[in-house]
Amino acid sequence: MRHQRVINHLGRTSSHRKAMLANMAASLILHKRISTTTVKAKALRTYIEPLITRSKEDTTHSRRMVFRQLQNKEAVTELFREISPKVAERPGGYTRILKTGNRLGDNAEMCIIELVDFNEARLGAETKTTKTATGRRRRAPKKKTGTTTPPPSTESSQETQTIAPAQDILPENKEEPPESSTEGKESES
Repeated sequence: MRHQRVINHLGRTSSHRKAMLANMAASLILHKRISTTTVKAKALRTYIEPLITRSKEDTTHSRRMVFRQLQNKEAVTELFREISPKVAERPGGYTRILKTGNRLGDNAEMCIIELVDFNEARLGAETKTTKTATGRRRRAPKKKTGTTTPPPSTESSQETQTIAPAQDILPENKEEPPESSTEGKESES
């Protein structure tokens, strides 16, 4: 029986699996999002989240422990300089897995794994929705009756007042305008 054996071996030896997860974690840290299979992304999530949690405390010991796992100086520097300040208040859940469908060659389920605080498009959409959509609806505030400010479009209302009486003056019978009668006199002479 395989009770409490939760690690997914991914069809690889232990050394191959550790090297693959270290490379994928370094790529995720450097590029902020990578495309991979869903099974590998779930294994990567359990691998990288403790490293990000350790990076919140910037000490020599924690840097050495993270470097021991990643084996990539640039990724460790990026993790401690840029990622850890952004996730300092987050209690966990630093990654997001977005499923993208199946791969054409072998029908493997594909996904994108990304760092949560580094998706600018999604962050912009979330801030817009949180500002506009609230939990409760309110009525519009009532207008005060004793306002001293003039109406905003006084010029357009004056123009419509001058145009409206001119339309009333026009004759209903539009067969021949009055100017055409002068033309007729010229043709007679």
